[in-house]
Amino acid sequence: MDTLIPLTATGQSLDVHQLATSPAPLIVHIDFKSPYAFLAIEPTRQMLAELGLQADWRPFVLDIGSYLGTAKLAKDGKVETQNRSQEQWSGVKYAYFDCRRYANLVDLTIRGTVKIWDTNLPAMGMWWLKRHESLASQNDPKGWLQRYLDAVYLPFWRRQFDAEDLDAIVAVLAQIGAPTEGFAAFAQGDGAAFNDKAQASTFDRGVYGVPTYQLPEHIGDTGKLEQFFGREHLPRIAALLSNQQEPLPDVAYTLPSGLQRAALEQCASQPGITQNQHTLPVYFDFKSPNSYLALPALMAARAQGLSLSWHPFEHKPLNKPAAYAQDEDRAARHRRVRGEYIAADIQRYAPHPLQNIYLDGDCALANMGLLWLSEIAPDHLDDYVQRVFTGLWQEQADIAVLSTITELLRLTLGARSFAEADWTAYTQGPGLAALSAAYEEAKTRGVSYAPTVYLGDEPFQGRAQLPLVLARYKVGV
Repeated sequence: MDTLIPLTATGQSLDVHQLATSPAPLIVHIDFKSPYAFLAIEPTRQMLAELGLQADWRPFVLDIGSYLGTAKLAKDGKVETQNRSQEQWSGVKYAYFDCRRYANLVDLTIRGTVKIWDTNLPAMGMWWLKRHESLASQNDPKGWLQRYLDAVYLPFWRRQFDAEDLDAIVAVLAQIGAPTEGFAAFAQGDGAAFNDKAQASTFDRGVYGVPTYQLPEHIGDTGKLEQFFGREHLPRIAALLSNQQEPLPDVAYTLPSGLQRAALEQCASQPGITQNQHTLPVYFDFKSPNSYLALPALMAARAQGLSLSWHPFEHKPLNKPAAYAQDEDRAARHRRVRGEYIAADIQRYAPHPLQNIYLDGDCALANMGLLWLSEIAPDHLDDYVQRVFTGLWQEQADIAVLSTITELLRLTLGARSFAEADWTAYTQGPGLAALSAAYEEAKTRGVSYAPTVYLGDEPFQGRAQLPLVLARYKVGV
């Protein structure tokens, strides 16, 4: 069963301060309106079962409108009201596209919501169950809380559950055999007050999204919980929980064991699409730290028989978070905390400390070097890409300088094979045209994140996607 939160058996005393830590080895923050949290439930359960551990599952109610804008659909499915930018809409559309393919992989349904739901009531249902946990049947290994997660998540994402209806929550509690008497009063009184304080306290401790995992047993010198945002961190979380020594795993969306071709076909947006089974298009930016961190995983994919087709594009540099301000509102704080987490997470997975993850330099010459090699010596492209990444991120080479790229090309091709005059002439004419065409092709394709790989016309953003990409490639879907 799950860890009991600090609520008294009678519910007379609620101490939110004790939520700063947990006797469980792992705290898992979720929200019912997050498809990413929904998809994380079963993999997290499986990890815990394999390790023989229990977690402290807690609700964290997202304030989506404060950082991603709001939108509401009319009955005909069209957007009725909204205040999102084009960039925000692109992010939301890709998120649902990405979540649906993973849902289809395990036969789950995710239908886009018609509005941004207030999920405080189902959150209070979680607190209620954790309060009464000791009453759960000892013959029910799954426990009330886990049954509750399924009973809410599954119909909610089929659009069959009203998360703002008190009676619907009571019905779920009754459905799973949990106490219902007193819940209405709890949800309108002490439970609501406790939930409000718990949400504010959790946000104040740096949780800004779901699923977020915190490891109380791995507290560093700062006294803060070690925190991971997203199920792609489960491989490393499992390693930490089992006290595995270095090297620790990289991010990855792990796949269910025994995955069959039929499931992979079901998750494909265009089943049976014709594609080159031996080439993986990779859209990247040398100055993107996430592109650099993806390099080992991409080289490992190459080792499995795939060739990498490198496509440079102009990727926006990471936004450096603003400094703390006393008068910052929730949206500003969310952006700052998220930016701080992203920076820390990049450094956590980097093979060495990165001096400046906010690089905003000119990669035109480095990209032209790649395009030139693709014409005269395509077999050397992987070597060149690695040399540029190493020069930029490990040696702090200035890749905006012609002499730097010239030397890297010389090392790649060998002094005897390198025709410097041809290369110099390329940079002054054909290379500019080729570079413009490459950037336009990426723009036309809608590439906005580095790195992005493609199966046919289906984009996969980030190196965590590579397990699914490789599985799909192996069976040709």
